[in-house]
Amino acid sequence: MAKPNGTKVRYYLFNEYELHYNEIPPKSEQDWHHHEKISESLLVLDGKLILQWKEKGNLKQQAIHDGDLIEMENTPHNVVNNGKKTAKVIILKQVLSGKNRRALFKKDKIGD
Repeated sequence: MAKPNGTKVRYYLFNEYELHYNEIPPKSEQDWHHHEKISESLLVLDGKLILQWKEKGNLKQQAIHDGDLIEMENTPHNVVNNGKKTAKVIILKQVLSGKNRRALFKKDKIGD
C-alpha cells in the first residue's frame, strides 16, 4: 500500500499483533496520531528519522537511526524523514496484557 506522503507499507495482521514494514521516502512526514490501547514499537532498519511527540502540550523530538528500537507511548507522535534516502522501519503493534513474559521468551525453544 502507498500512502499519500509516499510511504510504502506492507501490513501483516495476526490475531494478537500487527507488523508493518514501512519505507519512508526522503523529505516526508507521517501523519500525527496516537493509540489508546495499542502498544507500538518502531525498529529502524536503515536510515535516519526524527521522532516527534507531544508531552503535556510541549513538542519533543529525538533523532533515531539504524538499530534503534523505540517503544511509543500513548502520546501523539509522528516520524519525519529529513534525509536524502528512504528510511526502512518495522513497526510492531500489540495489545499488551501487562504480564511479564520474559521467562517464557527465554525458555520456550525446543530443539528438534
